[in-house]
Formats: sequence, structure tokens, C-alpha cells
Amino acid sequence: MYDLHCHILFGVDDGADSAEESVRMARIACDGGSRGIVATPHCNISEFERNEWTSEFTKKLIMLNSTLAELNIPLKIYPGQEIFCGDDVPQLLKSGKFLTINGSRYVLVEFDFGEYSENVYSKLSRIISEGYVPIVAHPERYGFVQENSDAPYRMKNMGCLLQINKGSVKGGFGRGAFLAAKEMLDAQLVDFAASDGHGPFMRTPFLADAHELISENHSADYADLIFKINPKRVLKNKNI
Repeated sequence: MYDLHCHILFGVDDGADSAEESVRMARIACDGGSRGIVATPHCNISEFERNEWTSEFTKKLIMLNSTLAELNIPLKIYPGQEIFCGDDVPQLLKSGKFLTINGSRYVLVEFDFGEYSENVYSKLSRIISEGYVPIVAHPERYGFVQENSDAPYRMKNMGCLLQINKGSVKGGFGRGAFLAAKEMLDAQLVDFAASDGHGPFMRTPFLADAHELISENHSADYADLIFKINPKRVLKNKNI
């Protein structure tokens, strides 16, 4: 499996605190069947916390991959970011201050959980107009999606892709997120399922149980599509 949304890069956000924690997360991910993870540190949360991708981030990524190789942990970490979506995101992407996933045209974006739907659609439209493909992180957790079952269809029709969290499938983010995720899965609107992992103890990057649950409740083919096939296509910048 390939996890497109994980806060495994140490010391850059509210995810792994240290290189040791990153390695622990990597071991957990491998035990859960993952062979690749995109490091997606938070960025653009406010003007004071841009958290732009710097050479220091690149050094940490290289060091982490080197450590995993030395320890014979069969997992590769790819570069990316979880970008809080503002009006300036297209320009910051073009300037290289914010990253797409592994240098592809796909970009992982998030919103305030109480964001108005029209604001979301407007911001997504700006990103699409610049040639990027937005992957909307955990749409099932947003109020406007939980309140309006047409919202995922509208985002998909715009050209967006949808990534649900494994925790939502298991009820970890409340009933609203659970039901919204179920409805999207039932309609096969979900393009990716990811861990949104933040540590080795809680919200871990272990995916096997969520893959099994979706296989049982929907189909093994669909679970493979959203955990394996589609994420790998993104990493190779192929069409979904």
C-alpha cells in the first residue's frame, strides 16, 4: 500500500517529534502493509506559520530514507505537503515554496472544518485553473460535507479527488465523519484512503485494518484501488 497523507517527517509539525519516532512510525506502516509514504507536513495554516518547504526539510527526508535503508525497513518516504488552502496557494506552488506530491501535478489540500462550501469551491477552482489536481484531504470531516451529501459530487465534478482518513472509517473522528465517509464509499466517490498518521502511539500509519474493513464492507478490488493502485498512480504522475 501507499499512504498519501502522513506526518512522518520529524520535527516539522505536530507529527513525529524525533527521528526515532519517524522510524517507529515507519516500522508500524510496514507491519500494516505499506511500502511507500508521502510525508505531508502541515503548511500555510496562518501567515505566521507558512512552514514552507526548505532545504532543511529535504535534508531530513534524505536522512530518514537513508536510515530506513540502513535498518532494512522496506519503506520509501516521498516529499509532499498538506496545504491549508488560501487564495495564494497557486502562486506559492508555482514558486516552489509549497510542494505537490512527489513533484506531480497532484496537490494535497485541507480546509478549516467550518469553512463555507462556496469558499472551498472557489479556492479549489483557482488551483485547478493553474493546471494542478487538488486532492481534498479528509472531506468527510468538513461540516459542509456532513451537512450536504451533494458536496462530494460537486468537488469530483470540478476535477478534484477525495482522500478519506482511515480513522473516519473506524469511527475515530465521530459519527458525522463516519457516516460521511460511509456514504462516499458506498457511492465509490473516494479516490484514496490514507492514515493521516501523526505518531507511533495514536493515529498511527497502520493501514491493514482499514483495508480489511473496506474490503469486507465494499469489495477487495475497491480497497486495493484506493489504498494501492490510485496512490501509486499519483506518485508516478499518472491519470486517476
